[in-house]
Amino acid sequence: MSRWFREVGDVSRFPAGSVVAIGAFDGVHRGHLSLLAGASARARQRGLSAVALSFEPLPREFFARGEPPARLTPARMRYQMLCQAGVDAVGLLRFNQALASESAAGFVERVLVRGLSARLVCVGPQFRFGHQRSGDIALLRQLGTKHGFDVDVADTVVDGAGQRIGATAIRQALAAGDLAAAQAALGRPYALAGRVIHGKRLGRELGYPTANLAVRFKPALQGIFAVRVTGAGLQDYPGVASLGTRPTVGGGPLVLEAHLFDYAGDLYGQRLRVDFIARLRSEERFDNLADLVAQMDIDARRARELLAGGRPAPNDARLTTD
Repeated sequence: MSRWFREVGDVSRFPAGSVVAIGAFDGVHRGHLSLLAGASARARQRGLSAVALSFEPLPREFFARGEPPARLTPARMRYQMLCQAGVDAVGLLRFNQALASESAAGFVERVLVRGLSARLVCVGPQFRFGHQRSGDIALLRQLGTKHGFDVDVADTVVDGAGQRIGATAIRQALAAGDLAAAQAALGRPYALAGRVIHGKRLGRELGYPTANLAVRFKPALQGIFAVRVTGAGLQDYPGVASLGTRPTVGGGPLVLEAHLFDYAGDLYGQRLRVDFIARLRSEERFDNLADLVAQMDIDARRARELLAGGRPAPNDARLTTD
């Protein structure tokens, strides 16, 4: 497993030198993976450690206090995906007021030079850094010449239509229910993961027992979905899931409720990954539980059909039985 750290100090974590890939890495999409693969390959060639350097919270969240923007992946998932990308270490620096106020030159000297002994820094073409995003790639190159590290700018990765793959476009696709576009940009189905928590057991009473996962950030999508679930001995297990606030039963905090078809095991306390395959409809409030169950029957049937190879349901359409 890759090493991880939250801070750097005056003593380098990699005294023999490192190749550092820097980014928000929200979603760890195909563009990020290309950047990380390049950094890892260059590190192997030079006999150095490959480091993925990111931030938690994400800078865009820090600067949007009170109204957090949607994010693609929680910190734990992001760390796990960065590890799977083949780096030797992952840094999730605490993004606070001190870091936000640090000059571009100060960040380079403190973090990259003293803290990580960077010999090569790999960034994306849109990279900015330092107080008020004052640093750009040209400045990074100048500082690299001063401090003895090279700078590599990754090529832009585009989709089939020639559009740049980025987290913003993926968030927009998810918000619109276009899971196919999100999957193409991510290189895998969009997913959330977490530990199964105890709920009110209402789903069991209604004939749809669910594995509930708390969502402690603003997700890029909400609604009802056909899903596949992995974990606790399961692999791509079919189901239907709701991601929302449960308005019919009084509302509450965001929760991901996944009903696994024809499954009777105990999943409490287990870690699961839920892959979102297709969006069925928006979450809505029903006048009574009978109407809710009738719609759940339709959702489950449609999800079964879709996961068995049927056509996806239209986005944001309430399904009917006729």
